[in-house]
Amino acid sequence: MLAGCSATSDDDVLADLGLDGLTGQEIVTRLDTSTDSRPLNFTASVREDEVLVGDGTAEVAVPLDEGEFYVSIAPYIETTHECYFHSLATCQGELVDEPVEVTITDADGVVLVEESATTYSNGFVGYWLPEDVEGTIEITQGDLSGNVPFSTTEGSPTCVTTLQLT
Repeated sequence: MLAGCSATSDDDVLADLGLDGLTGQEIVTRLDTSTDSRPLNFTASVREDEVLVGDGTAEVAVPLDEGEFYVSIAPYIETTHECYFHSLATCQGELVDEPVEVTITDADGVVLVEESATTYSNGFVGYWLPEDVEGTIEITQGDLSGNVPFSTTEGSPTCVTTLQLT
């Protein structure tokens, strides 16, 4: 279980949350796939080049590797929420622990991801994609499917909550 305490320095924020020594990518993956119920008792937000982690008194920015862009996707049938920068601590999607088929294709038709996946406890599936690409995310669950455009260019969202399965 992830727990937070009050911190006296930026380094203590990560240590108190059990995240010290992890890369930005490792923090994002650990928190997005955490089975702890949302909301968590701290903040964590994925930006295009860093993950911001805070405990309410201090916030630390952990850089993400250049060349990669995290896109977290919450497919839904009936209920969604607005989001731009994915909150690893509070975002909760409708479809929890559900099997889905995911295909992510760039604008030139190159398949970046094609796999069977299971949505995390927070209702999302997340992918590290190359920077500076645009394309389409398609998700299928049984007889339902949907697709939305995506972009990993500067200023693009890291949270996709507009993919409705119909």
